[in-house]
Order: sequence, then C-alpha cells, then structure tokens
Amino acid sequence: MAHLKPAIVNDSFACRLALVYAAFFAIVGWHLPLFPLWLQARGLDPAAIGLVLAAMQAVRVVATPAGTRIVDRYGSLRGAIVASAAASVAAVALLGVANGFTFVLVAAVALAFVSAPVLPLTDAHGLKGLAARGRAYGPVRLWGSVAFIAANLTGGVLLDILAPGHLIWVIFAGNCALAAAALLFVRVPGDKAPAPTAAQGHSHLRQPAFLAIAAAGSMIQASHAVYYGFSSLDWTAKGFTGVTIGTLWALGVAAEIVLFAYAGRLPRRIGPVTLIAIGAAGGILRWITMMFDPPAALLFPLQLLHALSFGATHLGTMMFLSQNAPEQSRAAAQGDIATANSLMMAAASALAGVLYGAGGSLAYAAMAVLAAAGGSFALIAARINAR
Repeated sequence: MAHLKPAIVNDSFACRLALVYAAFFAIVGWHLPLFPLWLQARGLDPAAIGLVLAAMQAVRVVATPAGTRIVDRYGSLRGAIVASAAASVAAVALLGVANGFTFVLVAAVALAFVSAPVLPLTDAHGLKGLAARGRAYGPVRLWGSVAFIAANLTGGVLLDILAPGHLIWVIFAGNCALAAAALLFVRVPGDKAPAPTAAQGHSHLRQPAFLAIAAAGSMIQASHAVYYGFSSLDWTAKGFTGVTIGTLWALGVAAEIVLFAYAGRLPRRIGPVTLIAIGAAGGILRWITMMFDPPAALLFPLQLLHALSFGATHLGTMMFLSQNAPEQSRAAAQGDIATANSLMMAAASALAGVLYGAGGSLAYAAMAVLAAAGGSFALIAARINAR
C-alpha cells in the first residue's frame, strides 16, 4: 500500500531496473526495422522472411508461459533473467554466422525461445522490488520508451553507415548490453518463491478478476493493430513525408513517457481498473476519430491519446498484477498476461489486414469496437472487486 513505510529505501534497485528496461527496448527498437533487412541480405525472399518472423512469434507464444512457469517452480527471477539474457547473446551470435534458410530459421527460433521470457520475468521481478521500496512502476519503465525512441533514431543513421549484412551485430550489441544490465540486478528478498502445490499452482487462472483484467488489457492493446500495421502505409499514400510520419510516431511514444513519468503522482483513488477503463476510453475516442480520416493538423494532438490507449492500459495492468498476483505464481501470471496480449494482437493484426485492404481507414471502426469490448471487461473486473 502506498501509505505504508517501504521495507527498503535508498538503494539502486530502481536505477538498475531502468537500465534493464532501456537495454531491452533498445533491442526492440533496433530489431523491428533492422532484422528484416538483415534477413534479406542473407538471401531470403519475402516469403521466407515472413516465415521466419511468423515462426519466431509462434515460438514466443509457447515459450513465454512455459518459461515463466518453470521459473516459478524451480528458479529465481533474477537468475532466470540473467540466464535468458546470456542465452540470447549466444543465440544472436549463432544467428550472425548463419547461412541458408534452414540454419537462419533454426537460429532465429532459438533466439525467440530463449528471449521470450525476459520481459515478463523483468516485470515480475521489478514489480516485487519496487513495491518493497514504495516506488512507482511508471517512472522506471519510461526509460524503456526513451531507449526505444533512441534506437529508432540511431537505427536510421546506422542504415546509412553499415552494410545490411552487418546489421545483426547492432542487435547483438543490444543483447550484450541487456545481459550486462541483468547482471547488475539487485536481488529481491525471497526471490525464489516456494514451489506451488497442486492446489496453489496457477491459482491466478481461477481468479475471475485476473481473467477479466487479462481480457480487458489484451483487447485494448490489440485495438492498436491497424495503427501499428498500417498507419505508416496510409500516411505515405496520403503524401506525408518521412519526417512527418516519424514525428507522429515519436509524439505518441513521448506522450506515453510523460504519463509514465507522472504515474507515481496519480491520486490513490485511481486504481488499476480505473486506469484500464481510461485506456479504453482513450482508445475509443482515438480510433473513432481516425476512422474519419482526420487532417494532418488533427493527427498531431490525436497522437497524444497514445498515453491513454497504450500507457494507461499498460500501467493499470501492471498495477493490478503488483497488487494481486499470487506470490507462488508471480512470474506465470506476468507471462500469461504477455501471452494473452500476443494472441489477441495476432488475431487483431490478421483482421486489420483484411479490413484495411477492404475499407482503408474505416478499419479503425473495428478497433474502436475492440477497445470498447476491453472497457466492458474492465467494468466486469470492477464489479468483481466490489463484491
């Protein structure tokens, strides 16, 4: 509780956690634009590239819940994060020397498998450690968003400097930084949770409130599918310059950073369910407006709603887990939320492609409906908590 005196004060846990988030999201910021270009430089055609990317996503969906459950039963959060980050370094190194579709596919799948649990494990470890210190999650997590923007910007510069065949080593350097940051992690007392009994294991899956929050958060986050997948294509078709498109994307992430920075100052009455409901409302407003193909002058302020549709939803979900995840399945609960988000986003992305191809910006109407559905599940969670 916020009014209780923290058990631990004045140590470096929050700073070191911020370093891990920064390293992780720098990797994401480099991987998204650079990895497909490296695959192309390795001689893969578009169909083969698509297969590699799809295989990596499929493996993550399986590896995340499996890895987090193994950690809950047998290991420590910090030790698992270090091991996963170190294995990722080895997997990227293997990928860097891979030639031929089969070798590249196997190495890419190995990378996806060993790296999948890193973020949910970091969130679980971080939420526990921050709670013990009376620290808010948002001001620490924002450094991941800052690093993501920085990686996007430096990635564009590196594209002009490095040959495409060398881009994988940028991703390798990011993974090395993540492994080094993970080694600096401060241990959390009781880091190794007691092994769950048959009755206790995965008890969060029997909590109606957890299931409602998982549905709410994953639906609202998945409502970004048209935006993530097709906004740049849409804006390019409308004649927007690359600078304008980049500014629009950066503005959304900047708004998210501001919300994270002030998350610790939010009134105590704004709990996790309220934050998720606010995220749903922001998504509904954002996607309904986008459906009507707004002019550029309106797009800039409209991007600020990313602080709600993504930021408030994410903060609310993390706050709920911090307050309600069972100690014996803390990592599994975090992993199940991540898996729900991945599955819902995959389904929404497939739908987005069909709808955008058929109706252009009208596809945002379906995203507004998805955000509204997420808001409905947030209200269900509120009713469950009120009992």
